[in-house]
Amino acid sequence: MGILDFLSGQFIDVIHWTDDTRDTLVWRFEREGHEIKYGAKLTVREGQAAVFVHEGQLADVFTPGLYMLETNNMPILTSLNHWDHGFRSPFKSEVYFVNTTRFANLKWGTKNPVICRDPEFGPVRLRAFGTYSIRVTGPGHFMREIVGTDGEFTMDEISYQIRNIIVQEFSRVIAAAGIPVLDMAANTAELGKVLSKRIEPTLADYGLSLPELYIENISLPEDVERALDKRTSMGMAGDLARYAQYSAAEAMTESARNPGSGGGAMGAAVGAMLGAQAATIGAQAGGSLQGPSGARPIPPAPPAPVEHVWHIAAEGQTSGPFSLAAMGRKAADGSLTRDTYVWTAGQDGWKHAGDVGDLARLFTVLPPPPPGA
Repeated sequence: MGILDFLSGQFIDVIHWTDDTRDTLVWRFEREGHEIKYGAKLTVREGQAAVFVHEGQLADVFTPGLYMLETNNMPILTSLNHWDHGFRSPFKSEVYFVNTTRFANLKWGTKNPVICRDPEFGPVRLRAFGTYSIRVTGPGHFMREIVGTDGEFTMDEISYQIRNIIVQEFSRVIAAAGIPVLDMAANTAELGKVLSKRIEPTLADYGLSLPELYIENISLPEDVERALDKRTSMGMAGDLARYAQYSAAEAMTESARNPGSGGGAMGAAVGAMLGAQAATIGAQAGGSLQGPSGARPIPPAPPAPVEHVWHIAAEGQTSGPFSLAAMGRKAADGSLTRDTYVWTAGQDGWKHAGDVGDLARLFTVLPPPPPGA
């Protein structure tokens, strides 16, 4: 290798950076002990800035373009070294490339609920989450305040701090807004704008800006949301009397679809109970709707009798429930006797069928044979 090849290998004459990581904010151009030659070419692409650091001091910042590194386009570095315009010697400086493109679709959210006072519900706890974008607008300031001497600074190293800033300001904004919880969904865009304005001064101190910030959702705790759902359901029910009648009809229809010794009887009992409740509620609603004429209210109809259903215990197992008609058929075919243990709702423990009034009538003495038999 000739002496000219050796000398040319000692100096760097092309400085540039192509980023393919998609999350790198700052990357240091590695010299590997080589000096930068006077007159070297510096290529700064769109979405980049090049920062020169000389002997620990931030010297020059270059925006996108192609530069010949000479004294006339490195004024700060020239003044630091007291170079005159006749300077031709190599120099050693650290070169940092800063990504100035927009980093989008970054997530933020509240770890713990934010307590605020709602004009309708009183003190409530709120959670929120959304997305934001960030970009470096002051490369030199960003290097001094955040990066320091980090040779490869990624978005993950600062996203946690930015999220903390957003959540802190969100707590202040939402507490001072005075917007009811039920109206927050309609005001997330305005809240996002107010939040961005509050955050911008803090990020400007870091050399950053916040082009976009979105509040995607503001939610209540799960138990509060369930209570709110119940309140909504009550509002949708409307006329409680008609709703109770509808529920009773649905129960009877379902019972008819599933006939059987047990299910049908149980469904009939439930339907009868709901029907009685519907009649009572309807009567009360009718009485409350009377005008001021002083007319005598119509007395409510008596509730329909509720049919008992029975369970049978035999050989250590239970079966049922059975309606009174089904129990009569069992008594007729001999599968139910006076000594069979039975139980129904409201009864104190198991009893023999012959000791229960409603069932004892099923075991009457058979009539004598008809005349002429």
